[in-house]
Order: sequence, then structure tokens, then C-alpha cells
Amino acid sequence: MAFIKEESEDFRIEEVFSVKLEDFQEQTDLTAFKEENEVLNEMEEKDQYESHRDFIIEEKSFNCSQTKKTSSRKRVKKGIGTRSCLTCFQCGKLFTQKGSLNRHMRIHTGEKPYSCPQCGKCFIQHGNLKVHMRSHTGEKPYKCLQCGKCFDQYGNFKIHMKIHTGESLFTCQQCGVSFRKKWILNRHMRIHTGEKPYTCLQCGKSFHQHGNLKLHMSIHTGERPFTCQQCGKSFDQNEKLQVHMRIHVGENPFTCQQCGESFRKKWILNRHMRIHTGEKPYTCHQCGKSFHQHGNLKLHMSIHTGERPFTCQQCGKHFKRKGKHMTIHTGENPFTSQQCGVSFTQKGILNMDMKIQTGEKPYTCPQCGKGFHQHRNLKLHMKNS
Repeated sequence: MAFIKEESEDFRIEEVFSVKLEDFQEQTDLTAFKEENEVLNEMEEKDQYESHRDFIIEEKSFNCSQTKKTSSRKRVKKGIGTRSCLTCFQCGKLFTQKGSLNRHMRIHTGEKPYSCPQCGKCFIQHGNLKVHMRSHTGEKPYKCLQCGKCFDQYGNFKIHMKIHTGESLFTCQQCGVSFRKKWILNRHMRIHTGEKPYTCLQCGKSFHQHGNLKLHMSIHTGERPFTCQQCGKSFDQNEKLQVHMRIHVGENPFTCQQCGESFRKKWILNRHMRIHTGEKPYTCHQCGKSFHQHGNLKLHMSIHTGERPFTCQQCGKHFKRKGKHMTIHTGENPFTSQQCGVSFTQKGILNMDMKIQTGEKPYTCPQCGKGFHQHRNLKLHMKNS
């Protein structure tokens, strides 16, 4: 988390008035101090980070800069206790400094004056823009001196340090999963309770997390600020762009320890592992058939419902899923083998061809040891054995 300096602004706010501290204390609880406490917490966090570095390298004496930080914190605390409070006329939140109130008003006005020069994304505060810029520059200024891992935000560094300090975790009483922060546990609990407090005002869809709602909104706005410089494809998230780049560099960092097959994403490897373990967590409630993947269960359900939601605009044919049929009309073969130069309509066919070219047979019969290019051939072999 970057330290956000208070800004002096001339933003005109009508109907802002002062109240006595005694009235403020009677009318609101400690949450009214959140804006000021954020400033204090930032200063304390930076002190903690510096103290952590000093402790790891060598024990140092109390220096002048530390004295300045402590005295500045005292000045802020003193200001909270003595100044009258400014009130937001829209929501009633109180502040001790006009700059904090001016910045807060942007939440109501929607003003985002700080724009990223690379992707155009806008922010309410300059500090948030600075943190965002690290996603483009790759800067990670917070380094753990015990294991060398680096972080772009101090908050993430602080969470990481709990691994080394052995600080107690917050455990879910229902499923046993542990978290390093209580608010993450609280958010996780919505999975069990089914609570979805964040609702899209355009389509009514609800979400467990506010971040997921923000991602969903890009469907309506069409915003895709992250663009691949090699092929021009755009993405709504920087993480998706980074994963996409593995296609161009040929990187598949997640490898199956059983068959050696590699994948671009960890969740694809996790899904793949079910082939080896035989796990089929997705079960049809109508006929009891189970599947490795949720997508396969959804496709299977169309057998019971008869639903074919995707219609070809050229021939009128209906399909259970979107995508592959259109290559018949366009004649497009977008997936080309680097070894033999042959092009295919589907990536799955290309992958199968690559296994034939390389002689790879990742699917092995546990009874006789025979290998197969495709999993379905192994299944047929197992039935006949």
C-alpha cells in the first residue's frame, strides 16, 4: 500500500459545516475516523517495514528519521483530537481535513482525475495510480529479507510475513481452510452461506466479492484496457494478458508429475489431475452420471432439457455450445502445427496431432502398461480388458 500524500484542492463543496468534537463522538462510532486512520496506518506500516529490514540486517540505534516519523504521527493524532470535523453533505461522513473531504467527494461525483498513460484506466487518488503503474513496470519495492520474495504492495508483504512469523491463522469452521486475514475468512464464508451482496444494476446478477462484480461490468461496458503487443488481442485484466503471453513464448509452467503434460494455467493442471485420480466431483441430479469438469456436466444437462441455445446465423442450425461450427462456413483453420505445417479447425485436434508427431502417449493403462495418445482410447481399452 503506497503512502498517499494529502492534497490541497479548491474543490467547492456547499453545505459543509463544522460540529463540535463532543457531538461527533455522540453521533458516530470509530468508523468515522477511517479516513484519518488510513493515513496513520500507512505511516505505521512504513515504519514496520523499515523496522523489519533493520532487524534482519542488524540491530540499529534509534535514529533521527524514526523520531521524525513518530512526531509526525503524534501531530496527526493531535489534529484528530483538537480540530472540528467537516461533514460530507451527501452521506454524513466526517473528516478533520478539507483535503480528505475533497478526495472523498469524488466517490459521489465519480470524478477520477488520475489516468494511467499506458492503459487509460482512471483512479480517484494519485496513490492508487502509483500502485497500478507497478502492474505495467513490474516494480516490486517490498522485499522479504528472509526468503527474497518481492511484492508490489506493502499489505501483501505484511500478509506474507505471517508465514515466517508463524502468526495464527483464521480457520473456517465448516471446511477447515485457513486464511491469514480475518476479512478474507469473512469473504470466504459467503461461499457456505450463499450470500451475494454485490449486484449488477444492469442485469441483476449477484456476486460474493466486489472485485468479481467489477470484472463482470466489463461485459456491459466492453472495456478491455490490456492489449497484447504481438497479436493485438485485448483483455479486461492484466493477469489474463500475462497468461495469454505464454502462447507466444511457448511457456507451459505447470507440469503433471504423472504423465509429464504441461499447461499454461494451474487450474487446468488441477482439472487434468482428475483424469489420473478418477475424481468426478460434478454429478447430474437427474441420472446420477458424474463428470471431471463442470462444463461437461452443463453440456450433459442439455440431454435432459433439450436446450440448444446457440444458433448459426448462416444455416440456422442449433448447438449446445458455442464456437466450432462456424469454421465450416469460413473455411478457417487457425491452429497450425509447427512441426508439419498442417492447420486444424480445433486446438484439440492440433494437440492430438502433436502427440502423434512426437510419439507421446501420456495415457497409460495401469494393468498392462500400454500407452495411448488420447484418454478416450485408454477408456475403451480399459472396458475391453
